[in-house]
Parts: sequence; C-alpha cells; structure tokens
Amino acid sequence: MSTHLRIALDLAAAGVPVLPLRAGKLPFGNCPTCARNACGGRPNMKTPGSCGCPRPCHGWAAAATTPCVLNSDAWAAAWRRAAAVAYHPGGAGVTVVDLDDPAAIAWARESLPATRTVTTTRGEHWIYRGTMQSANAVRPGVDVKSLMQYARWLGSGEGATVALTDAVRALVVKEPPTARRVPQTLSAPLSAQRDACPHRTPTYLERGIAMAEQRITAARSAVHATVYRTFLAVLSTHGRCGCLTDAHAARLFTAAQAKGESPRHCTDAWTNALTTLGL
Repeated sequence: MSTHLRIALDLAAAGVPVLPLRAGKLPFGNCPTCARNACGGRPNMKTPGSCGCPRPCHGWAAAATTPCVLNSDAWAAAWRRAAAVAYHPGGAGVTVVDLDDPAAIAWARESLPATRTVTTTRGEHWIYRGTMQSANAVRPGVDVKSLMQYARWLGSGEGATVALTDAVRALVVKEPPTARRVPQTLSAPLSAQRDACPHRTPTYLERGIAMAEQRITAARSAVHATVYRTFLAVLSTHGRCGCLTDAHAARLFTAAQAKGESPRHCTDAWTNALTTLGL
C-alpha cells in the first residue's frame, strides 16, 4: 500500500472525503466515457447527473470516504501515480483560506480571526469550521476553497479551528449589480453602533484601516469590486462596536477615489456593504 493511499484511508476513516492528485497538484483527468462531462456528472456535483464511473473522475467530485472505493482496482492506477492527497473541504465541513505568499499571510493576520494553520510550500492554509462558496483570487495571493473545490492535504496543522465569520465570508461577496443610489454623504454616524468591542488594542483598528487602504491602492484590476469587498471586510470586523468613525470611512473613500472611483460609487459601495451586513 502506498503512503498516499494510507494517508487517504486514515482521513476517510475520520470522515474527510479524499482523492489522489497527480503531478502539478491536479486531479486525474476524466476517463474516455466521462470526458467533457459527457456522462452527465456525478450526483454530488452542482448539476446532478447519473455517472456511476468507478474511477476517480470529475475532480473534486470524486472525493470519497468509502474504503472499498479508495482501495478498489479502479483507483489503484491513480494511487500508484499519485503525487499527493487532496480533500474536499466542503465535504469535510470546513473552509480553507489559501494564502500563497508572505504578503497574503501578513494581511490575514491583520484582517481575519486566528484559526488552525497548516504550512504549505509557499504560504499557509487557514482552516475555518463551516462551508461557503469557493472563489479564486479574492485578493492578491488569496483563494477560498470550500464547496465544489479541493485542497491539498498537508497535515492537520496547529491551533484550534474556529467558526467562519463575516470577515471570511465577505471575501467572496460581490457588490450587487444594481447599486441603490443614495446621497454622497453617510446617512448616520458609525459611532451609533454600540455592540461589545472585540479589539485587543487600539492599534488593531488602525492597522486594519491601513491594510484596507493598502489593499485598495494595490489593486491593478477589478478596482470597483476590490473597493466593495474591502468596505465589506472592514465593516464586518469593525462596524458594530462604535470604534469605526466617519474619519476612518473618509480615509477609505480617499484611497478609492485615488484609484479612479467616483464619490458616488464610494458612497453606494459603502451603503451596500452596510445593508449586506445588516448595519
């Protein structure tokens, strides 16, 4: 039995759906019958189908927890050629924030709640309890892997796994396509929000605003979407306790306008973020 198959069987016994990866961290390609999804797909894919192929076809949807499937003759060739083991985070009930470089890790330490961390070849995987939509390149060096995705298994990591928060979910939220037009000034002071303050030190908020300004300034494309996601992330972390002021919002508006966004769009994006979060 190969090392990869042994790891896969141990994970499957714990309820983690697993599959083999070939060189390049890619799933094995579909068999001729399943090529281009001609078979209709597996029942657990987004579009239900009737594929009963016993081989590890359909990428992440092939992930299995049944030992007789993983150890079957149909999977044997794939395990012999496997370069790594992957798992389906959504199927395991978790979300992976994939941080590809030191800059992304630094951003996460300032912007996201600490959780179980797994070291990767280029960065870190931050593991959260709960599932959500997956998305690639939600910001430079950051992917979100959960439903309908796979992640390479690199060990159990360190630290306690915490539940998903609004700050993580906001990473994949897109601004509504039709923004509600409102006046170009904030309708109410943010200091009206008075939930319990979660900040460890006063500098936590200042670092968060500075990182948000940097995120907007560093945008090279999709500036419109980056501004909205940044506003959403800031408000999800700092918008309920009364610490976030109009002066902080003005700093973010200034950064956005320096990238070519109009005052009207800044106000629309801020208001849509407030509405999305129920603030």
